[in-house]
Amino acid sequence: MAKDLIRKVFFIVPPEVQLLDITGPAHIFYEAKASGAKIELIYLNMHGKSAEMSGAGVSLGNLQDYKKIRTSENDWIIIPGIESNLIFNNYFKANFKEFYNWLQKQQMLGAKICSVCTGLYLLAYADVLNEKNCTTHWKYFNHFEEEFPNIKIHKNRLFVKDQNIYSSAGVSSGIDLSLYLLEEAYGPLFAIKIAKEVLIYLRRAEGDPQLSIFLEYRNHLEERIHNIQNYLSEHFNKGLNILQLAEMIHMSPRNLTRLFKKHTGITIGGYIEKLRVEKAIHLMSEGNKLEAIARECGVSRNQLTNLLKKHRSSLPTNMS
Repeated sequence: MAKDLIRKVFFIVPPEVQLLDITGPAHIFYEAKASGAKIELIYLNMHGKSAEMSGAGVSLGNLQDYKKIRTSENDWIIIPGIESNLIFNNYFKANFKEFYNWLQKQQMLGAKICSVCTGLYLLAYADVLNEKNCTTHWKYFNHFEEEFPNIKIHKNRLFVKDQNIYSSAGVSSGIDLSLYLLEEAYGPLFAIKIAKEVLIYLRRAEGDPQLSIFLEYRNHLEERIHNIQNYLSEHFNKGLNILQLAEMIHMSPRNLTRLFKKHTGITIGGYIEKLRVEKAIHLMSEGNKLEAIARECGVSRNQLTNLLKKHRSSLPTNMS
């Protein structure tokens, strides 16, 4: 985690905002800040008001003027969902052209622009989605495709990333996306910590952007096994002994082996293999030689070659 880098999270608060679409991600970033991340949470209006009424009837106040904000590539802009009737009657399409111009400028500055549910419509109105991949709530697929035939909408996806544009399906997937953003910025172990803090499972659906092995097999609440996974994530390139691991959490090797498989669905050996394969893929993408990669992964060159063959299906298409 960069010690001096302050990242700002700008939450856009549109009229009749969907409450969970904004409060879910906001709480994730709040917990990240409480856990040591240098994050500043800022709430912005869309047309000069200091307060907005949510679709649920809860007023959100102390909003700042978006026109005074200039973002950077280190910042996030979160755009939550809005009431569908305001979409269907073209309210948002017709009334916020200055805001859409501002959003275009922030995209060019490199800010990560993230939509939740029907917040995707605001990105489309701002012309920041042209020829890009995205997703939204399943109820709006047909309408969105009719309105924006040049935008590539993906179905059955929790969230989609295309360059600095991120979109999610709605409500809980906005939380999934927020954890993904934290993983990108601060690493997988930090994202795991935040997910555990708020008792949220780290989920993936088929076809989603692949989260790393460091986030896989974590959908359990057994603290001792999480501790072993944390240790393995940091020491998979060392000589690992099951007896040493068991002693760390004060149980027998047999019980550790049983509990690890029970809570993660994978053996300890299989988990270590996947850690090494992901590290190898990363090093290969940087152009490192096979001998150096093997040393970094704690195996011989022949062992690494056999490991990559065994896990060929996990390799990117340009490496398989």
